[in-house]
Amino acid sequence: MKKLSTIKRLLVGALALTMLAGSIAGCGGGDKKGAAKPAAGQTVKINFPTAGASGALYAVGAAITNNWSKTVPGVQAASQASKGGIQNLNLVSTGEAQVSIAISSNVYQCLNGTDSFKGHAYKDVKVIAGLYMNPNQVVVTNKSGINSLADVKGKHFAVAAAGSSVYNECQTHFTAAGLKFPDDIRVENIAFGGAADMLQNGTLDGAWIMSGAPAAAVSQAVSSGCKVLDIDDATIDSLQKTYPWYAKFTIPKGTYPNQEKDIHTSAIKMVMFCRHDLSDDTVYQLTKSFWEHIDELGKAQKNLKGLTPQDAVKDIADLPLHPGAARYYKEIGVLK
Repeated sequence: MKKLSTIKRLLVGALALTMLAGSIAGCGGGDKKGAAKPAAGQTVKINFPTAGASGALYAVGAAITNNWSKTVPGVQAASQASKGGIQNLNLVSTGEAQVSIAISSNVYQCLNGTDSFKGHAYKDVKVIAGLYMNPNQVVVTNKSGINSLADVKGKHFAVAAAGSSVYNECQTHFTAAGLKFPDDIRVENIAFGGAADMLQNGTLDGAWIMSGAPAAAVSQAVSSGCKVLDIDDATIDSLQKTYPWYAKFTIPKGTYPNQEKDIHTSAIKMVMFCRHDLSDDTVYQLTKSFWEHIDELGKAQKNLKGLTPQDAVKDIADLPLHPGAARYYKEIGVLK
């Protein structure tokens, strides 16, 4: 009887350990749906992927996370380099990051499971704020003879890596301009940073960059025998019929060296987005702090200069706001 009692106690203990292990496993990994609001005094850690460490998005993310860590009690935020918007959305969808930034088209595609996100939609992605317009800048050498998107046919042109945001922009724009993409172009799958030297030494006819203006790399290219193309209204009108995120955008004359006239192009708004299971109160505080310190942020990073909460809910392709962000916009009268 004593031996049987001992075995029984061992079985009960093993069952308790199994249940505890299952409980712990259920709290981590994968998509943490329904995450509870952190307990009082608990630190909320926010991982914020951006883009390459030398690019504008990295600086934007660093400015935002530094502000949050300083001004929002209980929040510890840090930016990190990444491969850009598509990877950022994947990191947020899997729970490896909590907040990030991308163009609204990528967020729309992620939400709906199209294009690069076909078969793995993240239906719960939420927006904190629409930020600044990110214009398409088509840089070509003066000696290339390229004066329009259609002229790129047969030319040696950098379109970035397949599946990237820039590659997708090339695909939609060149197709709208009547080209068969990528077959009609001698494509080079390198980003603008790698293409800059090739433009200057004449081994490349053109390259696509999507960045706030002025972009240092574009300034350098324009100073050494390159120009930025216009994208005509007819092409943009055609795009807008299918893609709700496009807007017409003007890069004012004088933005770049030797730029004597306005450049007319297309643009997509950058949006700051987050996981759905960040608590409403946390996202409210993040949104509030961001806008209450926007002047300071604008001084730290030029792409954030002049932003207003009134514009934060415009031109974002009807993407859903996080309830915590919506609460702030209602509180200040931007939303009803």
